[in-house]
Amino acid sequence: MSTGTLTNEELQRYSRHLILPEVGLEGQLKLKDSKVLLVGTGGLGAPLALYLAAAGVGTIGLVDFDTVDSSNLQRQVIHGTSDIGRKKLDSAEDSIRELNPNVRVVRHEGALTSENALGIIADYDVVADGTDNFPTRYLVNDACVMLGKPNAYGSIFRFDGQASVFAHEDGPCYRCLYPEPPPPGLVPSCAEGGVLGVLPGVIGLIQATEVVKLLLGVGETLKGRLLLYDALNMRFRELKLRRNAECPVCGDNRTITKLIDYQEFCGMPKTNAPLESGEILPEDVNAMIARGDDFILIDVREPHEHQARNIPQARLIPLGTLPAQLGTIDGSKLIVVHCKAGMRSAKACTLLREKGFGNVLNVKGGIDAWKV
Repeated sequence: MSTGTLTNEELQRYSRHLILPEVGLEGQLKLKDSKVLLVGTGGLGAPLALYLAAAGVGTIGLVDFDTVDSSNLQRQVIHGTSDIGRKKLDSAEDSIRELNPNVRVVRHEGALTSENALGIIADYDVVADGTDNFPTRYLVNDACVMLGKPNAYGSIFRFDGQASVFAHEDGPCYRCLYPEPPPPGLVPSCAEGGVLGVLPGVIGLIQATEVVKLLLGVGETLKGRLLLYDALNMRFRELKLRRNAECPVCGDNRTITKLIDYQEFCGMPKTNAPLESGEILPEDVNAMIARGDDFILIDVREPHEHQARNIPQARLIPLGTLPAQLGTIDGSKLIVVHCKAGMRSAKACTLLREKGFGNVLNVKGGIDAWKV
């Protein structure tokens, strides 16, 4: 039981909580004494941060390394138009302090990695995973299991979302649900596949609800359950989950007892890795354009991505339409292919080579790595 107190201002601020028997003064003091780590301040992290701050969680840790872009504002409601170009940590902290100055914000600038995750997460009571990539999800999961910290998980894509509580008591972990990551490039990111702007609000608030319940020790959490949300048809359904006794992280005979290389585990290319055979650097392609070299540059992204940002010299052929347009490509020339980050273009290069195009290069890092 907390030995702290609430100020007169806090008693007024949290008055609707205090009249709930499940919360009351003791519960509100628990929230005030609690520490929650939010991994990411994007679509899911935005509602998580705002509502946990409003609820009176005393310490909120924020992990992020990104800056605010105009394309974020469709869903990342903790940032505003005037924040474009600022660090997300800066704008998120400002929004939290404006909403509730009683909250202590702890900033962890940079990516969560195998080197720093255990040290960061150890200081918190609950972790809320708001990430959008598989390496970090597995990293958060494994670190939470090893440290015995509950993981309020959520993920979103297009019109669908899911949420659960992993690594809590004797419940399952993320690896029990997904023992292996999908092949690289199989599941598009939100930037590639899109996301309904209001969707992270729903899933993020479910995560926030689970965090508050975990801190208060009330109600039934999503431990052992995966909540699935279909926004397009406004349907919720639920899958039962059980701890996998063979799970390498939380099972009976654990084989993963320390954090691993999660980029390698998920088959993701390292940003500082040397060029693979059949790859070319963006700066080399840009030099070829400047020299006027005779080659074909193909953009295999979707039309909306091309419209938002494009290389003028590139011909747009979305990956899905590439097989039907092979006859329009001059196979006697060097063909250079790019996408957003290099994964879809790698698939396109494989297809082109299989169809007899002999001189094909993939732009390493895609347009994300392009600087002109």
